[in-house]
Amino acid sequence: MSSDHEPLLQQEETHSLLKLTRWFLKFAMLFVLIVWISFLFLLPSESVSQLSENYVDATSESVFWVTGNMFLYGGPIFIIAFLGILYLRISGDQEFQEKKKPKNASFRLWTFPVIVDGPFGVVTAAELVVILIVVVYLIWAVSVYAVQNYNLIPYYESQGKRNVMLKHTGLRFGSIGLICLVFLFLPVARGSILLRLTNIPFEHAIRYHVWLGHLTMTLFTLHGLCYFYSWILEDRVIHQVLDWKNYKIANLPGVISLSAGLLMWVTSLPPVRRINFELFFYTHQLYIVFVVFFAMHVGDVLFSTIAAGLFLYMLDRFLQFVQSRKTVDVLSAKCLPSGTLELVISKPQDLQYNALSWVFLQVRDISRLQWHPFSVSSCPLSGDHHVSILIKVLGNWTNKLKGHVLSANKEDRTEVDALIRPNLKLQASVEGPYGHESPYHLMYENLVLVAGGIGISPFVAILSDILHRVKDSKPCMPRNVTIIWAVKTSEELPLLHLLDLNSMCPNFYKRLNLEIQTYVTQESEPPLEEGDLQKYISPCDFSSPSRSSMSRLVGTGNIMWAGAYVVVPAIGLFVSLTPLNVLYIIPYNVSYRWYKGLLLLICMVTSVIIFGGLVIGLWSRKTTSNENSQDEKKRNGIQHTESTSQKTSSDESCIKTIKYGQRPDMKEVFGNIASRWGNVDIGVIVCGPSTLRTSVAEECRSKNFGRKCNSPIFHFNSHSFDL
Repeated sequence: MSSDHEPLLQQEETHSLLKLTRWFLKFAMLFVLIVWISFLFLLPSESVSQLSENYVDATSESVFWVTGNMFLYGGPIFIIAFLGILYLRISGDQEFQEKKKPKNASFRLWTFPVIVDGPFGVVTAAELVVILIVVVYLIWAVSVYAVQNYNLIPYYESQGKRNVMLKHTGLRFGSIGLICLVFLFLPVARGSILLRLTNIPFEHAIRYHVWLGHLTMTLFTLHGLCYFYSWILEDRVIHQVLDWKNYKIANLPGVISLSAGLLMWVTSLPPVRRINFELFFYTHQLYIVFVVFFAMHVGDVLFSTIAAGLFLYMLDRFLQFVQSRKTVDVLSAKCLPSGTLELVISKPQDLQYNALSWVFLQVRDISRLQWHPFSVSSCPLSGDHHVSILIKVLGNWTNKLKGHVLSANKEDRTEVDALIRPNLKLQASVEGPYGHESPYHLMYENLVLVAGGIGISPFVAILSDILHRVKDSKPCMPRNVTIIWAVKTSEELPLLHLLDLNSMCPNFYKRLNLEIQTYVTQESEPPLEEGDLQKYISPCDFSSPSRSSMSRLVGTGNIMWAGAYVVVPAIGLFVSLTPLNVLYIIPYNVSYRWYKGLLLLICMVTSVIIFGGLVIGLWSRKTTSNENSQDEKKRNGIQHTESTSQKTSSDESCIKTIKYGQRPDMKEVFGNIASRWGNVDIGVIVCGPSTLRTSVAEECRSKNFGRKCNSPIFHFNSHSFDL
């Protein structure tokens, strides 16, 4: 008997040890973050600023060059990333499997919408707390610096009071902007370990980049205006603008960097971006000019302040570049009359993603420069060797893609039955998949999915994922699912209503209560033609076994390789700085400030290419051997998505209603749900236009604020691929 219990005891001990290790890593990361943020917050004070300057002076003059300053400001980022790799490796799927149903509904800061309409869009309570901290920091820093500037006036009285205040105020705005720049690049690293650790998907993180970008450019613009006005007072504008000092701050690189930043800023404003996305996209590539001349403007010591976040971004960009070099076969394509394309793309069997993932797509026959994000409409359990995406035909690029599909075979073809034939070979480049580290749609027992138009795409994947998990008895919490879908015309209905739910999971209605409410807003009654909705789908489909599938080289892929890709180049960067200083800077008496800043940037780029390239080479070699072993399985195992042409035959499987000539009344919908489901946590996921997100968030906030003891709590989650 004792021998039978030994394995169980060992499992319990291992489980307890892993749980304790996870808690320790969590505490360590939180401690490092709090200490680091506190240091940055207190940096404007004279005592902390003086300590920082003494430390930087002592380390930068040593053989270690800027390693000390880089570690002071960016070291915590690397430490959290390294600990995060261990945490993610240890956790795996355990946290999701251990999730238990709570006894009572409870509020969560990150899913509680507080502000639903304003310049920031929908803002949750957690986001509001961070915004308030930033505002408090700005008020504190500006106030402290203003007092310090005023105290400096007697020492520079000969230069004029106004001139002294302008220059020092400009300097302070630049210092605050530098701190903002420390964080600016972190949210835009799509496959970043930090985003995986915090479970923040890139489409959410991009909002934080936008907010930080506005703040950073406002501060740098004020920085430049203060100096420019002081030069006007001195009547030395041209001289100062063209000035390029070797041992102090070089003005001309700063002017060039600020000009590039202003161009990016102006073209990224919503009115400009909506009218001409290509202008925004191409202008934003000026970030290279911005970074290079910024490094020369501030010099090596100050540039090392932002090096950590920038380095992680450079690593991510390099990995994207490598992944995107591979062309991927499009296995099939369908063209629907609603103006929607469905593409099925080949992928390796062990490339993991979840039902809320999305990819960046490039079709070189259309454009070699443009990349567009699309949500995945297939689920990981529906096929090992493919991933499907739905594309709404709206702009130039998507219209060209549709034309490319329709041109496959023009003989005896209509737009309705257009599809790719074997005589057409369509290839694309794919970056991703990206998205949440954990499938949060599986962590609510009660789900409300609200979609507008093509926003149903990720919910098709969610529904498929839930049904496959129920069928396979895999961890899956949802038991009540309500889908609210608003479309313009009935031509869009096949995107959801032709899913063969019983084929995915026979008798699923015994374990899952599913309700689908569809609203056709621009039609007052059903179409005159009778018959099923099958006519909207192309009657046949093309597929062929392909050897060219998506690359596994993605930051959201295997955690060990993704972690090694961060750790090895980071260590390589820190190690390479000292030899560069000892073998080149000191012997050759390199003292030009702008040149040393450029050297640091070159060293960062070189570390990414050499050390990052080394890891990528080993990673690629490993994945290539796996691909070869899976080729035969792929040829025999390629399946397609469940966008099948068979209509659900059983009316008892779920409740389906289609209402014409009206929009969903969110107050009524959420009120009915609240009265039926009671005191539970309800996960609300919305995907659609900003007006829809706002109305859903407003109703969630209203219900939560006016909640009674036996009422549910609505947890707001937004899914968007409109970047």
